[in-house]
Amino acid sequence: MIVVTGATGVLNGATVEHLLERVPADRVGVSARDVAKARHLADRGVRVRQGSYDDPAALRDSFAGAEQVLLVSANDPTVDMVGLHRNAIEAAVAAGARRILYTSQQGAAIDGPYPPAAVHAATETILAGSGVAWTSLRYGFFAHSFDSMLGPWRESGVIAAPTDGPVPWTDPADLSEAAAAILSGDRSFEGAVTLISGEAVTLDDFAAIVSEISGRSVERVVVGDEQWVAEQQANGVPEQAARFMLTMFRATREGYFAERDPLLAELLGRQPRGVADQLAEHIEV
Repeated sequence: MIVVTGATGVLNGATVEHLLERVPADRVGVSARDVAKARHLADRGVRVRQGSYDDPAALRDSFAGAEQVLLVSANDPTVDMVGLHRNAIEAAVAAGARRILYTSQQGAAIDGPYPPAAVHAATETILAGSGVAWTSLRYGFFAHSFDSMLGPWRESGVIAAPTDGPVPWTDPADLSEAAAAILSGDRSFEGAVTLISGEAVTLDDFAAIVSEISGRSVERVVVGDEQWVAEQQANGVPEQAARFMLTMFRATREGYFAERDPLLAELLGRQPRGVADQLAEHIEV
């Protein structure tokens, strides 16, 4: 059996849907904080059990009988995310899982400028010491992050942001499909695998792409880090949130997200959706 956590969310929910196209429903299970939200899966023959990362006993029950467990990363920075991930990994091992997969992130690094990258790297270290086969799926940045980086370009005609670097943005739908291919396939993956593809683009590239899509000229203007933080605060963004976003700009310009990898295209059997297509869909121009 393949057990998936976070199956009532967008990312792993889509992974479950792709799994159900590849394997019988009785080979799929989900561990959900709120089982009522997974009723639509239970009605289709998927095993649904209650489980949460802060309840190891419930997790062990929800993982029982699983050969593979896919763990979605926690997303609340106010809690001990690494500790929660440790709970989930230990529960999967205790339940007898032979392989644990985890939704990590491109550029995972303990000492990098972007805090979530350290959480993912620490979790990968726990996986490596778990004693069972493991695969960390290092996903690329998602398309829904576009708006926060581009700013109010519609009103201003300007993308004003700190110095940045290249990022090969990915469509979450492509990543979910690829994860299902890994879970249901015969190919062995061990350790960290990077699921990104396509050309790595900068905000200069975004300005050119948005100009073409929108039919209006959009300019890229580089703003100093502290000036940008001050401008964000003046627009109502809390300083802590602005400085967190600034760490992402720092990570991009230091090359943490510049890597490209053909694996995503190989798993999909086609080219992933490009930046222009994602912009056209996610940003109303």
